[in-house]
Amino acid sequence: MSQPTPALRCTFRLPVFLPGILIVGLLSALCVWSPRLAEQMLGSAQTWITDNLGWFYTLAVACFIGVLLLIASSRFGRIRLGPDDAKPEFGMRAWLAMLFAAGMGIGLMYFGVGEPMLHYLAPPTADAKSMDSAREALEVTFFHWGLHAWSIYAVVGLVLAYFGFRYNLPLTVRSGLYPLLRERINGPIGHAVDVFALCCTIFGIATTLGFGVMQLSAGLQELLGWNTSTQAFQLGLIAIVISMAGISAATGVARGVRILSEINIGAAILLMCFVLVTGPTVHLLSAFSENVGNYLFNLLPMTFRTFTYAPARDAGWFADWTLLYWAWWISWSPFVGMFIARISRGRTVREFIIGVLLVPTAFNLLWMTVFGNTGIWLDMGPAAGALGNATGNIDGLLFAFLDYLPLSGVTSTLAVLLIGLFFITSADSGAMVVDSIASGGDERSPVWQRLFWAAVLGITAAALLAAGGLKALQTMTLIAALPFCTIMLLLCVGLWRGMSVDRLHFSQTLAPATQFWRGDLWLRRLDQILHQPKAEDVARFIADTVRPALDKVAAELQRRGVHATVAPTADGALQLDVPHDTLRNFIYGVRCATRAVPAFALHDASLPASSRPHTFLPETYFADGRQGYDVQYLTEQEMLADVLRQYERHLSLAMDPRTHLYATAPEHQPGNGSP
Repeated sequence: MSQPTPALRCTFRLPVFLPGILIVGLLSALCVWSPRLAEQMLGSAQTWITDNLGWFYTLAVACFIGVLLLIASSRFGRIRLGPDDAKPEFGMRAWLAMLFAAGMGIGLMYFGVGEPMLHYLAPPTADAKSMDSAREALEVTFFHWGLHAWSIYAVVGLVLAYFGFRYNLPLTVRSGLYPLLRERINGPIGHAVDVFALCCTIFGIATTLGFGVMQLSAGLQELLGWNTSTQAFQLGLIAIVISMAGISAATGVARGVRILSEINIGAAILLMCFVLVTGPTVHLLSAFSENVGNYLFNLLPMTFRTFTYAPARDAGWFADWTLLYWAWWISWSPFVGMFIARISRGRTVREFIIGVLLVPTAFNLLWMTVFGNTGIWLDMGPAAGALGNATGNIDGLLFAFLDYLPLSGVTSTLAVLLIGLFFITSADSGAMVVDSIASGGDERSPVWQRLFWAAVLGITAAALLAAGGLKALQTMTLIAALPFCTIMLLLCVGLWRGMSVDRLHFSQTLAPATQFWRGDLWLRRLDQILHQPKAEDVARFIADTVRPALDKVAAELQRRGVHATVAPTADGALQLDVPHDTLRNFIYGVRCATRAVPAFALHDASLPASSRPHTFLPETYFADGRQGYDVQYLTEQEMLADVLRQYERHLSLAMDPRTHLYATAPEHQPGNGSP
C-alpha cells in the first residue's frame, strides 16, 4: 500500500510573507506599467525629504557611530554574542570576507573609479579639475564609504546578533525592539516591522542587481565585442546569475556563501594590487597617507555638515550625494545587518564592532585611493581628459580605466569575473536573509524557499530593468530609509537597555550568607529563603542578631583602646560607628529596606515574595556610599565575621596612599532604603 505524499514543508510566517510579497508585486507593477508616473511621485517625495529632513539623517548617522563607540569602549564590549562559552562559527578571515562581500563588494566595483572622478569634475566646494578638487574628491569619497556607512550596517547587525544569540529571540528585525515592546513584538507592530524590512531588502538588492548587470554587460561588450545593450541579453544574464546564486544559496552559508566570499576578496585584492603596481605606485602610496589624514582630520566637521551656510550649489551637492548615500546604506541595512548577524555568533561585542567598523573601512579607503587616485592621475596626464569624458557612461568607466593600464584584456576579464561573483554573492546572501525575515528567523526553512526568493529577486530586477523602472525603484528605497532610520534609533535604545539588564544579570553575586555558610542548619536556611519577611520580622532580626554582634565588636574595640559606639538612628536603623580624626568614620549599619515585588512575582506561588506588593529586608549601608546588601540569612557569628571583613577593608584603604583622596572625603548620609 503506497504511503501518502507528505505536504510540502513551509516556514513562511504568513502575516509577514503575504503583505510583503503583495507590496513588492504592486510597486514593481507600478514601475513596470507606468515608470514615469512612479518616478514623478517618488521623486517629489524624495525632494521633500532632502529639503526638510536632511538634518535628521545627519544626526541619526552621527548617533549610530556614537552608540557603537560608546558600547565598544564600555564594559558592554565584553559581552559575547551567544552563551559565555560560545565560540565563533567562522574563522576571522572567512568572517571578514563574507561581511565585506555582502556589504559593498559590487558597489566598490561600480563606484571605485566613478565616484572620485565625478567629484573631481564637480566637487562640492573646490574648483573643478584642480589639485584641490582631487584632494576633496577622495576626502568625500572616503566619507561616503568609510566609518559612517559601516556604522549603519553594524548597528542593525549587532542588534540582531545580540538579541538573537544572547536572548534566544528569532533572528529578525522585530527582536531588536523586545526591550521596548516585550511580547508585543509577536503582534501587528512586530509584523509591520518585518514586512518593512522584507520590502527594503528586496528593493535594495533588486536595484543593485540591476546596476550590476548593466556593468557586467558593459564589460562583456568590452571584452568580446558583443552587443550587450539589448534587453534580451541583459535578461538572460540575470537568469544565469540568479540560477548560480540559487545553487549557492541552497548549499548554505558554511559552504556556498563562504567559498564565494573568499574567492571574491582574493580576486579583489589581486586586481587592486595590479593597479597599485602598474599605476603611479609612489603617488598612490603618498596619496593614501594624505587621504587618510584629511579624512580623519575632517571627520567630525563632515559628520555634522549640512551646508546650511553654503551656496545653493553646495547644498544641492549635499542632497544629491551625502543624503542619498546615508539613505541608501540605511535601506540596505536590514539585508546586510541580518547577514552579518547570522555569521557572527560567538564573537564578543567589542570584536564585532571593531571588525565591522575598522577592517572593511580600511579596505574601502585603500581601494578608493588605488582606483580613484589612479583615475584622476590618468585624466590629468596620459588620458588628457578623455577618462573624465567617459564618466557619461558610468557602466563602462571601469573598463575604460583599465584600458590605460598594461594587460587590459586580462584585467578586464578579471574585473568581469569579479563583478559576476559579487553579483552572485549579493543575490544568494540576499535570498537567505529575505527567507529568514519571511520565516520569522526559522533556520530550518527548506531549500525551495531560498530558491523561491532568489527567483523573486531575479524577476524583480529583470522586470524593472526591462521597463526602465530602476531609477524609480532606487528613489523608492531612499524614501523607505526614512521610517527605518527611526526604527534604527529605537533599536539603539533597545540594545542599550538589553545590555544593561544583561550586565546586571550576570554580575549578580550570591548573598553574603553563602560566603560563610558551610551547609549546617540547611532546613532553617530554606525556611528563611522561602519566607517573605515583614517589617516587624526585620526589626526582630536587627534586635536579636545584628545588635548582639555589633555590641560585641564595639566592646572589643573599646577594650583595645578604639572608640566605638552602637546606636539606633532616627529612621530605625542600627549602626556601629568608629570615628577617626582625619579620615572618614567607619560605619557599619543595618536598616530595614523596602523593595517592590514585580507584578509577575505576585502570581507565582514558587517565589517567596508572592503575597504582598512590597517586601522588607535588612540591608547594610556604609559611610563611603557603597551599595549595601541583604543580610537576613546571616547568623550572629556570621554577622561578626562580616563586620570584621568590612572593618579590615576600611583600614586597608585608609593606609593606601592611592585612595587617600576618597578616604578623607565627607561621609555619605545613608537613606532609609526605600525604593
